Amino acid sequence: MTFTPVTLRTQHVRPRSTAEAARVLFRHNPFSVSLAITLILLGAGSLVYTNYYYTHYIIGQFAAFPDPVAKKLRRALYYSNMSVSPKDAVRYYREALQVADELGMDPFSDEILGVKIQLAAFLEKIQQFPKAIEVLERVKADCLKWVELRGGLEGNAGKRTKVLGKTVGMSVKLGELYANQYVMEKDKAEESLVWAVETVLKELKRRADEGEKPDEGPWMDEEQIGGALESLAHHYEEKDQHYLAAPLFLQALTLSPTSTCHSVVLMNNLSISLAQQAPPPTPGTPPISRPALISSARTWAHKALDVAARIKPPQRTDECDVGCAVATHNLAEFAEMDGDVAEARRRFDEARGLARVIGFEEGVVNAEEGLRRVRG
Repeated sequence: MTFTPVTLRTQHVRPRSTAEAARVLFRHNPFSVSLAITLILLGAGSLVYTNYYYTHYIIGQFAAFPDPVAKKLRRALYYSNMSVSPKDAVRYYREALQVADELGMDPFSDEILGVKIQLAAFLEKIQQFPKAIEVLERVKADCLKWVELRGGLEGNAGKRTKVLGKTVGMSVKLGELYANQYVMEKDKAEESLVWAVETVLKELKRRADEGEKPDEGPWMDEEQIGGALESLAHHYEEKDQHYLAAPLFLQALTLSPTSTCHSVVLMNNLSISLAQQAPPPTPGTPPISRPALISSARTWAHKALDVAARIKPPQRTDECDVGCAVATHNLAEFAEMDGDVAEARRRFDEARGLARVIGFEEGVVNAEEGLRRVRG
């Protein structure tokens, strides 16, 4: 028996170009290739985003801090937003502040006050409201002590403005936290908000009387001042002290640009407060009649509708649309108070239609309740 070897011959194949090879591969495995390309692109996009996020937020956000502090803050940010672990996040925030103190960073600088405020915000985010309040109260007290002892020293005028402005902001936030349904310390909420408003107005008056000092810099802008006034007004509104809320809403409105959607909201708030006022009697001063209060309230509701009608996109926001529905509903209630059932029914029906179009469910429910009342 003769054994005949078998020789395997390989045919020489001309190398294909990358593009040609890709076309052949796609023709034979269209689904697999499409999926692979998609995953590659997603991976590349994720890498680009990760690099951008790391550069601009993880590194860029802490560029003003010494590296040992920045490292702690990056860990705090990581455990706050990426791999959420409240215990670790709080630990790294506190370690960052401790290292900053050891390195001699100014505890009243924008950077360090910002870290403390961010810590309080994180505690609020994880619903540790008492601890958030504790942090802000401590920082507020420290800031006020600095303003009292060092704010008037030469060279500190600009810093005093910044520290006092941040303290006002913290006090407004404290008012919100104390009023939170899980805290419910209304007296402390009012105390914090009243202090904020009084401090804002005192500083405005001091500057008006004495003039702005060299290097003092501008005080809070009109939007910030209006926000403090509005917060206190809402607090009085919740306590049914509308006679105290109305002047604050009016003052906030005078500071707000006249043709914005937020001015529409303020006009509605003022309208509601006027209509619900029942101020305590003042000796020697006759009380304002109910018809006069309702007439003023109706005027502001009409003004809210007129202003909203003139605002077009992109300046027009959801505040305008909701504001129109609320103002129309308010006009229905004012008509109901006056005994004009036909007008009340028309306005409630109109308010319900507006609320439905914009998906404002609360407005729909309230309008339907009003319609049931006036239909008997």
